[in-house]
Amino acid sequence: QVQLVESGGGLVQAGGSLRLSCAASGRTFSSYAMGWFRQAPGKEREFVAAIRRSAGGTYSYYADSVKGRFTISREYAKSTVYLQMDRLTPEDTAAYYCAADLGVTGATQVRHSNSYDYWGQGTQVTVSS
Repeated sequence: QVQLVESGGGLVQAGGSLRLSCAASGRTFSSYAMGWFRQAPGKEREFVAAIRRSAGGTYSYYADSVKGRFTISREYAKSTVYLQMDRLTPEDTAAYYCAADLGVTGATQVRHSNSYDYWGQGTQVTVSS
């Protein structure tokens, strides 16, 4: 079992930055692929970013809409994954969710919410214009 707790959301003006954190419980944090998803009111949950480690190294993935503005990273010692969000726009307003799974592999799987078994409760990000 893995428990995920997000933090760091809030209200920010367009052009500003926020850093979201997702603290994970469990002894095998390093083995999990970690993802960030978001859901705006009236919209479906969408992929934002993901990070996973394999024998070949650590891989990061981003939605086209955030590439170049958002950065995902993880700190193994703290069992925490971060989402640094820069140059925010009102279109980034949403509830942001952290997700984890042991079985996620590859660039396609990491982008699908149904690939993840564990989810946090979400943190709200609101970007004002």
